[in-house]
Amino acid sequence: MPELKRILHVEDDPSIQAVAKVALEAVGGFEVLSCSSGQEALDKVADFAPDFILLDVMMPGMDGPQTLERLVALVDIDVVPVAFMTAKVQPPEIAHYLSLGARDVIIKPFDPMQLASQIRAIWSRSNG
Repeated sequence: MPELKRILHVEDDPSIQAVAKVALEAVGGFEVLSCSSGQEALDKVADFAPDFILLDVMMPGMDGPQTLERLVALVDIDVVPVAFMTAKVQPPEIAHYLSLGARDVIIKPFDPMQLASQIRAIWSRSNG
């Protein structure tokens, strides 16, 4: 199984971005690139070469699903799993996110102590 090291996190809220970065770096031991918009993620994804992409759904301008549609041209999401992070977790919404190619949905508000293990679990299922 390939190793999970680099996570691209796309989140427009600076406080959520900061908590997730600390949770994933300090607790998870990952290298995290935080992007504040879908466009920033698209601009930086090739150079960063993430192993995993964590994508906020609700963002101004280009939202998470629109960002994912554009990411698939740049990243093989069969190899680099994508998970959405959102507070909108009704079954039809989750089904829609999965239909776009996401592997899973992490619910907001998330537990910073659990975030790294949630991502590891999605990674393990994706590479099982």
